[in-house]
Amino acid sequence: MFLPTLHFAWTLLLAAAACFWLAVAVLAIRGARSLPRLSAVRLIAGAALPSVSVLVSARDEAEKMPAALRSILALDYPALEVVAVDDRSTDATQEILREFSGACKHLRTCRVDQLPSGWLGKPHGLQTAYEHSSGDWLVFTDADVRFHPELLRRAVSLVFERGWDHLTLLPRMDMTGFGEKTLLTYFCFGGFVFSRAWTIPDRNSTAYAGVGAFQLLRRSAYEAIGTHRRLALEVVDDMKLGKLVKAGGFVSGLALAGDLVRLRWYSGLRNIIRGTEKNFFAAAGFRLHLALLHLAVILLLSVAPFVALPFCRGWALAFAAIAAGCAAGMQALTARFAGASPLYGLTHPLGALILSFMLARSTAVTLRQRGIYWRGTFYPLEELRRGAL
Repeated sequence: MFLPTLHFAWTLLLAAAACFWLAVAVLAIRGARSLPRLSAVRLIAGAALPSVSVLVSARDEAEKMPAALRSILALDYPALEVVAVDDRSTDATQEILREFSGACKHLRTCRVDQLPSGWLGKPHGLQTAYEHSSGDWLVFTDADVRFHPELLRRAVSLVFERGWDHLTLLPRMDMTGFGEKTLLTYFCFGGFVFSRAWTIPDRNSTAYAGVGAFQLLRRSAYEAIGTHRRLALEVVDDMKLGKLVKAGGFVSGLALAGDLVRLRWYSGLRNIIRGTEKNFFAAAGFRLHLALLHLAVILLLSVAPFVALPFCRGWALAFAAIAAGCAAGMQALTARFAGASPLYGLTHPLGALILSFMLARSTAVTLRQRGIYWRGTFYPLEELRRGAL
């Protein structure tokens, strides 16, 4: 009696996974086609371009910041200012900024020597940059991102064409090695699918997105939602900035940057796991039940159908094959967009297992130490929970 009941329950779970992936495949593929590609945007005349301030907050970025700054300062944009904040760096970041500012008149720099109470370093750095800026539009970016000279003209032209208040871009991630490509193609795929990215511009949709590599936001909208003061204790401040924009009634959009925005996140799989230790439990609002729910959903949808294939028969096998085929196929398309081989679609369950490990590790480490370390400062868990949106 037990085995038939177990088989029936297992078949139902696989049927649910198959229905989910079939529906998502239809919606996501259709939605991906609707996303604008920045390279295809028609440029508006230079005289009609508004002033833009590019805001960067950096801590100990001496290795990557020179290339990022050179690309930002090389932007082909007539009304541009760049504000870079050195957030308590202990390496050569301050000297690099001083050298660049001496050679470029539209680069403004400032340094934070002491972090005020009730702030995380990065949100405070971006708030400081905003307070020293004057542009009608603001670009929030990181100190390790590289821009194509045409990027800003195309981004501004797109928001004017679509009537958006906020634009976030999906960058091209530079990946090397099997481990990096397995994880990051799954990560990009999962972010696109589970955020329902194609529905973001719809005012009636609750979907939102925010990518730290590039977010363009109308200054008046940013001020209306409360600036980064609303995000003072948000670890995933980039994502939650997109949430605030939508909650504030403004129109948000998402576009594919392609090679116009490039990012080398971390070097090697081990460094990615360590570097994102603070992020994954934060994305669950530092709530254990939500982290466990996310973990269960990933394992059920992205691992169970593949594991079931050799052991199932009949309808269970059919459902497992449908779920696995749809998931792998969509990740193959994501891998192709990301510049990796479509064969990485076959690594879908392995990428899910790595991401599950990262979520479990982030949760365990944060709970064990009762908080997180970020940019050289420890933040207690209860304080982070109070500040989470």
